[in-house]
Amino acid sequence: MFYWFLKRILAGPILRILFRPWVRGLDNLPAEGPAIIAGNHNHFMDSIFVPLLAPRPVVYLAKKDYFTGRGIKGAVTRWFFKLNNQLPMDRGGGSGSQASLESGLKVLGEGNSLGIYPEGTRSPDGKLYRGRTGIARLVLESGAPVVPVAIIGTDKLQPAGRLVPKLRRVGVVFGTPMDFSKYSGLPVDRFMLRSVTDEIMYEIMRLSGQEYVDTYASTVKTKLLTSAKPKKPETDKDAAKAKGAPKDGDAATGRGEAKTLGSSGRDEPETGGDGPPTSS
Repeated sequence: MFYWFLKRILAGPILRILFRPWVRGLDNLPAEGPAIIAGNHNHFMDSIFVPLLAPRPVVYLAKKDYFTGRGIKGAVTRWFFKLNNQLPMDRGGGSGSQASLESGLKVLGEGNSLGIYPEGTRSPDGKLYRGRTGIARLVLESGAPVVPVAIIGTDKLQPAGRLVPKLRRVGVVFGTPMDFSKYSGLPVDRFMLRSVTDEIMYEIMRLSGQEYVDTYASTVKTKLLTSAKPKKPETDKDAAKAKGAPKDGDAATGRGEAKTLGSSGRDEPETGGDGPPTSS
């Protein structure tokens, strides 16, 4: 009830006026029965525009952080996401991911449409990144068709440093449903999971026109955060060592020669670096 009230009376009309969203391929979305809506992910509002334009409810798997906040803000956020057909998803792997998979299968088993972002997180730069194979598990275990979706323009809504999204047009393109019944009855292994996932990502790329990067978006985000860390300020002692200047004691007494980098047969360790490299 709240879902339809939010979509048709409260938030829906306002969003349509502000962002003037357009849509193509609505006839590709099955009118009934289970369906997996797989799309690209550039902004948190992606999960708002797809349900806004789809003729049937779309249940999204949202990161569990939205459901675990404390205080009044946490309670309001949790209440909003639950009433807006959002389910918590654990991206940490193990039993948490299995529980998320089972939640998704339950939604599909009840004949509903399930929205998911195969990339696993928002793109850091508007490019399309490698898909996680969790979507392939959903596809193969549920047997539901996959409707690839391209969400256009949300990557331009909120540039870095901007608190309020820009008011600009946003579009959603629903692609032709994908049938993976050819894999039915076959043993599932990592090669099959990767093949199904890549096939879905290719369709999303074709619809969105995004540049594809065969790397996980989460890996790129980690590298960007690591490289953005400020370097340690260089001390006078470090500067003297780097320039090969004599030690204070030698300069005062006049003993010895300046020790340059590598004069002892090995390089001196660098100082003021970016810290340990991250794994990929």
